[in-house]
Amino acid sequence: MNNETIINNTIAFVKEKLDGESSGHDWWHIYRVWNLAKKLQNQIGGNIFIIELAALLHDIADWKLHESEEQGMIIVETWLLSQNIDENSLNHILSIIKKVSFKGAGVKDNMNTIEGKIIQDADRLDAIGAIGIARTFAFGGKFGNEMFNPNIKVKLHNSFSEYKKSKGTTINHFYEKLLLLKDRMNTQEAKQIAYERHIFMETFLSEFMDEWNAIK
Repeated sequence: MNNETIINNTIAFVKEKLDGESSGHDWWHIYRVWNLAKKLQNQIGGNIFIIELAALLHDIADWKLHESEEQGMIIVETWLLSQNIDENSLNHILSIIKKVSFKGAGVKDNMNTIEGKIIQDADRLDAIGAIGIARTFAFGGKFGNEMFNPNIKVKLHNSFSEYKKSKGTTINHFYEKLLLLKDRMNTQEAKQIAYERHIFMETFLSEFMDEWNAIK
């Protein structure tokens, strides 16, 4: 199979897997990340085939959508093997996908290739700004998180296991993750985009708290 066929096959596979997904990790999230990643690659460089496949498949293995991260990685690996991906490309894509997610404020990012940095930046850009706000409330609603509760305090998690077990509110999630992403972008190009989206989130949160406090 040529690269174009593999990409088209993967698009169809991802659409089927994420059909009806309502947590903000749907096909349209993948579509946005895929296109953002291609735009960043056009400016920065990197292996476009690796970038496209990693972008398309990055949430198929997301720990939030499976019983375990390992289960999701097996699904991705099985798919890539079915497409006859060479071993080096396979290992590179799997490594990117395993490392792409935010795993807590105190957990360092460890992307070590330009392809991985581009995917991580594209994914994080879709987590902030207006679309990021919408996705955050979609996720919180699906998983039963309170929108806001002033008695539940913000917690900056120091380990992945602690972060996974968190049952904070949707508003707290902005402080525990989303507002931190601007300063954790890998590339200068992504940092420029992140700045404006970060400001928009701060404006939203300020308005939210003004309205919340007005009911007292």
